[in-house]
Amino acid sequence: MKVEEIKKIAVMGAGDMGHGIAQVALMKGYKVALRDIEQRFVDKGVQGIKNSLEQFFVAKGKITAEQRDEMLNRLSTTVSIEEAVKDADLVIEAVPEVMDIKKSVYKELDKFAPADAVLASNTSNMSITEIAKATNRPEKVVGMHFFNPAVRMKLVEVTKGEKTSEDTMQVTYDLAKNMGKAPVRVEKDSPSFIYNRVNAPVMLLLELILEKKLVSPEEFDGAFKAMMPMAPYELLDFVGIDIAYHSLKYLHDGLSPDYRGTALEQKVNAGELGKKTGKGFYDWSAGRPTIDTSKATKEFGLNDLIALQVNEATKLLDEGVAKSASDIDNAIVNGGGGFGPFQLAKGIGYPELVKRCEALAQRFNVGVFKPTDTMKEGKIEV
Repeated sequence: MKVEEIKKIAVMGAGDMGHGIAQVALMKGYKVALRDIEQRFVDKGVQGIKNSLEQFFVAKGKITAEQRDEMLNRLSTTVSIEEAVKDADLVIEAVPEVMDIKKSVYKELDKFAPADAVLASNTSNMSITEIAKATNRPEKVVGMHFFNPAVRMKLVEVTKGEKTSEDTMQVTYDLAKNMGKAPVRVEKDSPSFIYNRVNAPVMLLLELILEKKLVSPEEFDGAFKAMMPMAPYELLDFVGIDIAYHSLKYLHDGLSPDYRGTALEQKVNAGELGKKTGKGFYDWSAGRPTIDTSKATKEFGLNDLIALQVNEATKLLDEGVAKSASDIDNAIVNGGGGFGPFQLAKGIGYPELVKRCEALAQRFNVGVFKPTDTMKEGKIEV
């Protein structure tokens, strides 16, 4: 299949990601079928699309009311998988991150979608190979991971499962480009793909600091607040402590037993999930937490975080998950802004970053933090 042949896209799941992806497709001229398990979820998703188009596009003069109406005329909704996918050229699944749910959806997709339709998953870290086993067309199953909010964020990770064909990879990559995104190929199906994998050791560091009660979240964040839009613990609160906890559990099972989430689990059990519950590491009742930068710790600095990211990025190269350092840098830049890890490493110097990784590995007795041979050589071309 060529990207020009894609006329209709079916989106499974009308939650934040699902309706965001549906809006992206509508704005690029595609017909879209939006499906969820109950009509109230579908209705909420449609309302989310309407609100976004009105607030961020019509009200700002980026599109006309007529253009908005034309987009919405290309949107159909249903609670039936069969109805949604019967004439779809490509399906994007955005259902909850539970493998059993995904597999049950893919069995239905395989049954009802046209034989040549591509089945893409928006999963942020689950195995495309495993998901594809629920179908009789594993060569047509691919990862297509958008970032939240899908309408604004540029990065799309296009992930190859063990049996995904090159044609499927290419058409999915081309579709992401047609949608105005900045796609990056993930050449090997590996937990958390590129963006989340590079940031995984930082998330583990935050967990270990909590476990050992080395510094408080506010003391830690105080050291970073001036350098980034959201400091690390603040960002965990914003995204959801439960999501971070489940990611660490998944990484523990799929990547390394070093990953654990004991301290985060305590917050989850207490119902303190961050912004969505009004309280996590911070109080969000005023809309945004106040972080006292005068309490900033001197125990940890920005180079500690960069060192862990660069080190994990070298593993992606060594494992063949990404083809090049520039692919990884592009993923990080387009997934969260700022600079790519290898670009930063050029400026800081690998000896300094290696030293930081060695110190963290020793302090926490964690193998994940140990510098790789590739990092020690420091000869990575960007």
